[in-house]
Amino acid sequence: MKTWITRVACAALLAGFPMLALAQAWPSKQPIKLVAVFPPGGSVDQVARILAVPLSQQLGQSVVVENKGGASGVIGTASVLNAPADGYTFAVVFDTHGVNQSLMASMPYDSKKDLVPLVLVGTSAMMLSTHAGTDYKTFADVVAAAKAKKNVSFGTIGNGSLGHLAMALMAKNGGLEFNHVPFKGGGPLMNDAIAGHIPLTMSTVFLNKPHIDSKRLRPLAVTSAKRVADFPDVPTIAEAGFPGFEAPAWWALLASAKTPPEIVKRMNEELNKALASPEVSKRLVAQGIEISGGSVEKARTFIDGQIDTWAKVVRDNGIKPD
Repeated sequence: MKTWITRVACAALLAGFPMLALAQAWPSKQPIKLVAVFPPGGSVDQVARILAVPLSQQLGQSVVVENKGGASGVIGTASVLNAPADGYTFAVVFDTHGVNQSLMASMPYDSKKDLVPLVLVGTSAMMLSTHAGTDYKTFADVVAAAKAKKNVSFGTIGNGSLGHLAMALMAKNGGLEFNHVPFKGGGPLMNDAIAGHIPLTMSTVFLNKPHIDSKRLRPLAVTSAKRVADFPDVPTIAEAGFPGFEAPAWWALLASAKTPPEIVKRMNEELNKALASPEVSKRLVAQGIEISGGSVEKARTFIDGQIDTWAKVVRDNGIKPD
């Protein structure tokens, strides 16, 4: 009996050797790829590039950013799951990850089961803004026009994005009528916003701030529970007539759930180290991101909570993608 138990134990130990060897050799085999699941120019792209530099320095390995946009981040995330789960390909995702599962009829993966969070980078208020040349001087002006059904159009980073859902929820609860104009990421959205081609945008403070600072966009309201420190005069949507309204933007890094636990643990540690860097912190905070960091479990709890929250909103309000 003892001999049989010993053999089983040895077999189990030997079976674990390949994964152990992989974890020990990581990341010396090849460059690490961060897949930004939206096109260049948007906040996901910028977060990925901000983190790539310190990660490369800390790990002693090249860290490259690859943009793979489409389907509100689903295409890029799916590509990470289609790659070997060896710790060399990770996804940098946006808050759309929290709504895709409930909004899309057909998903190539299960957002909770097939992916493991590495870290929650941070959160931010989203902001409703307008081109400086429009007649919308306040959030109340937008609400009045939408109630009067004056063909009020707004742009977001794409169908099914948090900005899309937030505006749809606000419209349903307030008896408003909006026209949604989806863009393929934050870069294209901002290009049209500052050119005056779209009158309203619902996107992150991260994307809006440089253009507000340059006076090309005017902020109207934010989706956070409290006002944003950089824009103390801009009201929250909750205090401007929609009590309890809150829709935070967020960014995270994810890996395939099949990734060796040792690599997940190491990446979490390295990402937290990067986020604690004064240079990285300064760059993220300057873009309106409140840094989170912390454990894998902290990130999982937050992201799973977002998935559950928006699934209920979609069900209760009958929200559909365009």
